[in-house]
Amino acid sequence: MDKDTVMNSQAKDTADSEHKKDFKKAMAEWQEKFANAKFKVDRKFTTGSMEEVNPLYTPVDTGGIEDVGPEYMNKIGFPGEYPYTRGVQTNVYRGKIWTMRQFSGFATPKETNERYHYLLKNGQTGLSVAFDLPTLMGYDSDSPRSKGEIGVCGVAVDTLQDMEIIFDGIPLDKISTSMTINAPSSILLAMYCVVAEKQNVPLEKITGTLQNDILKEYIAQKEWIYPPEPSIRLITDIMEFCAQNIPRYNTISISGYHIREAGATAAQELAFTLADGFCYVESGIAAGLDVDEFAPRLSFFFNSHLDFFEEIAKYRAARRIWAKRMKEKYGAKKKQSLLMRFHTQTAGCTLTAQQPENNIIRTAYQALSGVLGGTQSLHTNSMDETLALPSEKAVTIALRTQQLISEETGVVNTIDPLAGSYFVEALTDRLEQQAEAYFDEIEKRGGVLKCIEEGFFQRELADSAYRYQQELDKNERIIVGVNKYVHENEEIEIPILEIDEKVAINQVASLNKVKENRDNDKVSRSLEDLRKVIQTNENHMPALLECVRCYATEGEIVDIMRSVFGEYNEPPII
Repeated sequence: MDKDTVMNSQAKDTADSEHKKDFKKAMAEWQEKFANAKFKVDRKFTTGSMEEVNPLYTPVDTGGIEDVGPEYMNKIGFPGEYPYTRGVQTNVYRGKIWTMRQFSGFATPKETNERYHYLLKNGQTGLSVAFDLPTLMGYDSDSPRSKGEIGVCGVAVDTLQDMEIIFDGIPLDKISTSMTINAPSSILLAMYCVVAEKQNVPLEKITGTLQNDILKEYIAQKEWIYPPEPSIRLITDIMEFCAQNIPRYNTISISGYHIREAGATAAQELAFTLADGFCYVESGIAAGLDVDEFAPRLSFFFNSHLDFFEEIAKYRAARRIWAKRMKEKYGAKKKQSLLMRFHTQTAGCTLTAQQPENNIIRTAYQALSGVLGGTQSLHTNSMDETLALPSEKAVTIALRTQQLISEETGVVNTIDPLAGSYFVEALTDRLEQQAEAYFDEIEKRGGVLKCIEEGFFQRELADSAYRYQQELDKNERIIVGVNKYVHENEEIEIPILEIDEKVAINQVASLNKVKENRDNDKVSRSLEDLRKVIQTNENHMPALLECVRCYATEGEIVDIMRSVFGEYNEPPII
């Protein structure tokens, strides 16, 4: 053996020795953090055969320290430790089960309140508010544009009174609430804050999430009001206001869900969602905010689609990419700024009207991949959602799906049980590489806003959706009950929830009564004050809270903002 070979071998042995020392030290530090973790689940962690399950498994458990490769610490590591591939908490579900949410809200605020009390009574641990289309688009229920849509796809909210009714008897310091609202999100947040005031709940005790992700609206869901730049300004105002007043509240739920529903692949969902997140970070910094002031309260919202292992890998890659970018590009110093915390919803676009009971099974697998991917919060779709708003029975089955996963399957017994799987790790690496390639392309094209303006995202989604449909049409991709195992002359017998026409009549009557009983001079003054504020660089949230307190309607507030900001019209996409 020549001298160079000997020296190289010795150098390798030294490096391997140092690597093993680093692993042993990191393992000891993790074990200490795990032992001292704040949250602990009071249950036994055993297999179905009553064999004890360790909280964490590493290569050491199958082959000893020799099996810890040089990439382990850089790519996989430990739960709660950079780069967070294995989870953002030290003890994950050994410490606290994910929040079980059901996206709900329909008809009138009173009926929605009744549904919320029912869900909480049956074991749901957080609320997720669905608003009707007029509310999402900033129209009051008495607007001609609202006709036929009031209370249909969610609950109608016109004024503070509606929000008071929705959360009647629900203590906002004890329940976490997610609100799926985007263009008029600051208005609904202001209403929620004033309801807390009326409950004597300090704002610093409020927990929950505001979707508030306008970029994905331009890309995929198409529920916008104002152009991108003023919309981003409203969002940075919310980030600043919440950092100073509602420190436990998630200011944006950066959403890949709707991007995936519009036809994205897993890699596109991952890349476009994170690109939007980076755009919000850059906007906050440009507005003069310190990244560590607002980044800890950014959260994410992902789809859980049908490819079981690809979805798990997507979540693991997302955590790793976010942590690396936040640390290396944006200079975040706080650990909380590096953590990608996310909500997951099972894929609505995979539900079928044919053989709708099959949707229960699809949803269960999708929910399981979300859990194995380490989600902090989970919504399971109901079997009848392709036909109408879910019935009470369907919602209960969807909630029971989560409870069965938590209580009966054993997947919560150990942290990140799929770590080290050759297949999952290879998928994770591949998705990370594909996302990085998209980031380079987006940057080359001038950034997220420029890509929206030029239709880059929209074309990418249209192309992938077209390819997917072609595969279905050619039977290259199978959907059970649709293009294989079909029931001829099928009759659907599950009960359908229908919204009574009286809902619209009652909601408009309620709105008219509020307008009659409020101090309309005070409303006019508050709206004019808001107009003056949004014409400056001043944060609009304090003025908005005053509008809400005197029962200005959502539509009145939106009209003021529209008069200053204008309306967005999407350019033709070819």
